[in-house]
Amino acid sequence: MAKQKVLFTASIAKHILRFHLPYLKWFQDKGFETHVACEGDEKIPLADKQWKVPFIRMPFSAGHFKVYRELKNIIDREQYALIHCHTPMASLLTRLAARDARKKGTKVLYTAHGFHFYKGAPLYYWLTYYPIELLASRWADGIITINHEDNDLIRKQGNQKTDYFLVPGVGVNQNRFFPVSAQQKLELRNVHGFDTKDFLIVYAAEFIRRKNHPFLIKSSAQFLREHPDVKILLCGRGKHDEDYRRLVEKEKLTDSMLFMGFRTDIHEIFQMSDIGISTSKQEGLAINMLEVMMCGIPVLASKIRGHVEYVEPGKTGFLYQPDDAEDFMKQFRTVYNQRDTLQKLSANCVSTASGYEIEQAVAATAAIYKRYLPEYGK
Repeated sequence: MAKQKVLFTASIAKHILRFHLPYLKWFQDKGFETHVACEGDEKIPLADKQWKVPFIRMPFSAGHFKVYRELKNIIDREQYALIHCHTPMASLLTRLAARDARKKGTKVLYTAHGFHFYKGAPLYYWLTYYPIELLASRWADGIITINHEDNDLIRKQGNQKTDYFLVPGVGVNQNRFFPVSAQQKLELRNVHGFDTKDFLIVYAAEFIRRKNHPFLIKSSAQFLREHPDVKILLCGRGKHDEDYRRLVEKEKLTDSMLFMGFRTDIHEIFQMSDIGISTSKQEGLAINMLEVMMCGIPVLASKIRGHVEYVEPGKTGFLYQPDDAEDFMKQFRTVYNQRDTLQKLSANCVSTASGYEIEQAVAATAAIYKRYLPEYGK
C-alpha cells in the first residue's frame, strides 16, 4: 500500500530548516511520505521530495501566476492527505492552488507566524493583508496562530466554517538553550573575549527594518558613552548590516555596540549575557527571546504582540512603549542598576520559556494533525 503524502510549503527553504524539521519528522515517524515546496537550494533533511518553487514575498507581482500554476500541478498530481503552509504569500498561493484538492479530501492547514496586520501596524498593512487573509481563511480547514492577538482577531473576523487553533509557537530546544552556573558564565566570557565585569546585553535579530536597530543605537548612545562597561552584542546579519555599522561609527559606539555576525554558538552568547533585548516593531512570538529566557536570562522588550505573551514586568523581564526613547531608557537604566533583581528573575524565565519547549509545541500541533487525520490519532 502506497504511503500517504504530506506537503509543507514556505517562501524559502531556510524557514523550513529553522522551524519545521521536528514536524516533518513527526509525519515520517507516522509513515507518511514528506514533501516540501519552497524557494532556495538548501537541502532539507526529512523531506522525501523537495520541490523548488519560485515564491515571491511581495504581495503584488506577476510572478505569482507562475507559482500558482506550478503549485496546482504538484498538488493535483501528488494527491496529498494534508498540506501545511507557512509564510504569508506562500500560504495564500498554496491555499488557492489546493481548492480543487480539498474537494477530493485533502486537508489544508495554515500557520500564521504573525499576521502583518496587528495593533499599531501601518495602514497599508491593514488595507493590503487584512482583507486578503479574511478572504483566504475560507480556503483552509484550519488556521493555527502563535499568539493571542492574532488568534482572537482571526477567530472573530475569519470564515466561521474554518477551525482556529492557538499553539505555543514552533518550539524552543531546551537541550541547547539552558542556564549555566556562575562559573561557567565566567568561563564563556573568557572564551569569547569579554571581561567578567562587563554588562552584556544581547540582541539576536536579522538586520532588517522591523527589528528597529537604529532606535536601539540612537536611544542608548549617550548612556553607552557614559558607561563603557556596557556592551551590546548584535548577533545576526541582513541587508542593512552596513547601514547599521555606519550609524554605530557615527555615534562613536564601536567599542560598546559589537557586531557579532551570524552565530552557530548563539546559545553560548545567551548564556554568558546579563540580559536579552529586543526593540522590534513586529513579532509573531519572537523565538530568539524565548531562547534567551530558556537560558535563565531576563529580557527587555518593546511592548508589542508576541513579546507580551511571555514578558511579564518584574517577573521575566521589562517592557517599554514602542519607539518611546524616554521609556526605553528608563527601563534600560533600571536593568543596569538592579543586577541583583536580574538574577532573581532567572528561575521565572526558565519556567515561563519551558511552556514553549519544542516537545510541547510539536504535541500541540500533532493534536491538530490528528484531528484531520483520525487514523493517526493513536
